Amino acid sequence: MTQFEQEQAAKKFVEIWKDKGNEKSEAQKFWIQLLREVYGVKDSEQYIDFELPVKIKNTSFADGFIADTKVLIEMKGKDVDLTKPEKQSDGSMLTPFQQAKRYADELVYDKGVRWIIVSNFKEIHIYDMKKRHQEPETILLNELPKYYYVLQILVNDKDENIKKEEQISKKAGDIIGKIYDLVKPLYENPEDDETLKNLNKFCVRLVFCLYAEDAGLFGNRLMFHDYLNRYDPEDLREALLSLFEVLNTEENKRNPYLKEELKAFPYVNGGLFDGNIEIPRLNAEFKTLLLEKASEDFDWTEISPTIFGGVFESTLNPETRRNGGMHYTSVENIRKLIKPLFLDDLQYEFESIKSETTIKSKKQKLEDFQDKISSLRFLDPACGSGNFLTQTYLELRDIENEIIKELVRIDKKQYADQIQFSDENSNLIKVSINQFYGIEINDFAVSVAKTALWIAEHQMFEKTRAITYMKDEFLPLRTYTNIIEGNALRIDWNDVVDKNELNYIMGNPPFIGAHLRSIAQSEDVFNIFGKGASETKLDYVLCWYKKSLNYIENTKIKVAFVSTDSICQGESVPTFWKNFINSGIEIKFAYTSFKWSSEANEKAQVYCVIIGFAKYKDDKEKLIYKNDNVKKVKYINAYLMDAPECWLINRSNFNLCDMPKIIKGSEPTDGGNLLLTKHEKEQLINKYPQLNNVIKKFIDAKNFLNNTFKYCLWFNNTNPADYIKISEIKERLETIKSLREKSTADRIRNKANVPYLFCQIRQPNTDYLVIPRVTSGERKYIPLGFMTPEVICGDRNSIIPNADLYMFGILMSNVHNAWVRAICGKLGTGNNYSPFVYNNFPWPIVSDSQKERIMITAKQILDARKMYPNNSLADLYNELTMPIDLRKAHIENDKAVMEAYGFNWKKMSEADCVAELMKMYQKLVEEEK
Repeated sequence: MTQFEQEQAAKKFVEIWKDKGNEKSEAQKFWIQLLREVYGVKDSEQYIDFELPVKIKNTSFADGFIADTKVLIEMKGKDVDLTKPEKQSDGSMLTPFQQAKRYADELVYDKGVRWIIVSNFKEIHIYDMKKRHQEPETILLNELPKYYYVLQILVNDKDENIKKEEQISKKAGDIIGKIYDLVKPLYENPEDDETLKNLNKFCVRLVFCLYAEDAGLFGNRLMFHDYLNRYDPEDLREALLSLFEVLNTEENKRNPYLKEELKAFPYVNGGLFDGNIEIPRLNAEFKTLLLEKASEDFDWTEISPTIFGGVFESTLNPETRRNGGMHYTSVENIRKLIKPLFLDDLQYEFESIKSETTIKSKKQKLEDFQDKISSLRFLDPACGSGNFLTQTYLELRDIENEIIKELVRIDKKQYADQIQFSDENSNLIKVSINQFYGIEINDFAVSVAKTALWIAEHQMFEKTRAITYMKDEFLPLRTYTNIIEGNALRIDWNDVVDKNELNYIMGNPPFIGAHLRSIAQSEDVFNIFGKGASETKLDYVLCWYKKSLNYIENTKIKVAFVSTDSICQGESVPTFWKNFINSGIEIKFAYTSFKWSSEANEKAQVYCVIIGFAKYKDDKEKLIYKNDNVKKVKYINAYLMDAPECWLINRSNFNLCDMPKIIKGSEPTDGGNLLLTKHEKEQLINKYPQLNNVIKKFIDAKNFLNNTFKYCLWFNNTNPADYIKISEIKERLETIKSLREKSTADRIRNKANVPYLFCQIRQPNTDYLVIPRVTSGERKYIPLGFMTPEVICGDRNSIIPNADLYMFGILMSNVHNAWVRAICGKLGTGNNYSPFVYNNFPWPIVSDSQKERIMITAKQILDARKMYPNNSLADLYNELTMPIDLRKAHIENDKAVMEAYGFNWKKMSEADCVAELMKMYQKLVEEEK
């Protein structure tokens, strides 16, 4: 809602309620309508719990409670003075606030109730329970249109909460980073691997203790702080070692002569404090940092375990720290994967159950649905700090809490009895962190992942307690062994979890190109695909696809991975995906290329796709996500398009449609010694006029696009001996000869004896068409252009000798550019044009009149360019500034080309166009056989 809409809604609400105020019959209506009409909560009846049972001496009932925002509401009639005490059933005299506060003290979860609101319809008093002095902020009903924002605390703005959690988690990571930097030099051997492992374990334990004291797991709010504060800095080491040992020992097995302050700590278990670790002698600076900055000044319960796990791990990862900052995967990006993989289906099923009108049937379906979600099993085979697993756990527990809310509403008495009279209420919670499995090669990341899941488990446990008032205690931790340290590409995933018990595989395996792999990673690739296999030249992430393929055989497991978008472009498709799809894989959903931000102090941005697949086929609609839109289709091909499969082949030397050959420009391989700047060229010619015969204009892709020139020494078809006495030339040639002799490539070493020539000469002796090999992906049209043979073209361009206006018109069209975007490889965000793109492109069969029309529209494009002699192609083809007459010329050319293909230019989308081109390609390939 806009500000104006909220103000108007508040005015209408005041008008309706100005004369009402019966506590018994109207209180619930008041809050339901306020939430729905003024704050935009559609299902306000579901959002707020009324008559929440609270056990004091006898069971009492809180008037209203909003679990999402921790708001407790106490309502009184319109004539009640909110500042005066009233007699309670036990004889005590309490003000409405004191009455609510007594309820709040019994609803201990996630540090208790955050807000208390008391109201008599005419006045609304708001108490912030984080403030020491409980003075309310008061608004009158008739002031609501003016001060409506004060009650924004009622609603849970998820996006704002996520942003807040991100900020808090980054701050937490910063605190731990400072502790790490302070403690590391105190070790005897700070750079030793074993030292670093001990330091990492020490930091993990500190984080849990800081969280546990803020979350009330240790009892008092500052219990960890107060325990350490008793000790002088030089004694902190022994104090921490003693505490860690106590936290790892059951109460009945502890030394009976322990100090009272140690006895008070609970047994934690879970393996977190198992085993001794090395801690150095600590100092006063450490004590101040830990107790003041990390404990007193920071609230650890508000971190997001999903985000903080990644921040925490990268904060203590030396390589990441060297590269400039913390890295983590945002919740938004994780949800991009898990929603279509399983979450959307579960939420749809839950909404369907909620609409059931028969109480008995609804209750049974809710219980069955809870059993269902608690039976699901998830594996992340490259889990890192566990962010995909943690977020999935949080999402499932959110659904489970909603199920529990519904069950409580249906049969409040049964649940109240179960909660009050059972010694163990934990059977209310069925979703468990033991449903989540992970494999991670880094031992420290494994520890972080387990800790993040424990924190997530506690946060959700407290939310369930807020709904049900369970009596269970969270500690001790359940031992959690499902996250395995190991190389996921070398172990049998069945040893982690039997595939017949698994439902989903998900994650974000590492993106590493062939040239960046370590020796061990190259061995991984060879083990997966076989040494010499063409797939070994592709991205490392494809190893996880191949490993999944073998694992999910004869199962209904669905898999989804985040990957670099290069795996669905260029030669990756026929090289990898052809075998993958032909093995029985079906793509169930896909996100086309988007910017994946690993949120950080310094953002690491890559362009990614998300691909969900399984080794079974069904008739369900498949989903293609692009930007903020989703398209339902019958089939998704390996290019992530709504089109049939199109297995292009590497036609490096011949064209599918017998068109003129495309070649690379001439390659200097000269260390820059055959190339000249304009200034160098002028200096040489002024000094040696005879060089004017061998200095020619030279263009690479950047020169071509920006209408600039370099110059080069071009001794082809001349006698270089005529110029060898020029010292500047001799020196350049000697440098080239030496450089080429040192090359590891035979073809370059063989050219060391002709240092005056380009290493590869492909310069045409006729006019030629220039295609920059890499151009911005933001352009609608790749700028192509003609060049005369006097201009030497470098190998960063592709060229087509003897190209005519008809070819130019086709290649400049939206049809060809759509083909390029669909199948070319990418370098960063740029399109990488190659012979693979050109040689597989299906050209239309045109009549003489169609060809003539295309030649006319192609000339109109060139004529429109000439009108702007001071602008480069880069300027003219910027989508923000393309001149109107040039754009019109392109539109006319697009129409002519589309009509030549038989395409309806008024109706066909780019995706439709590519789908038709792929059909044409398949037909042409069949005709080749």
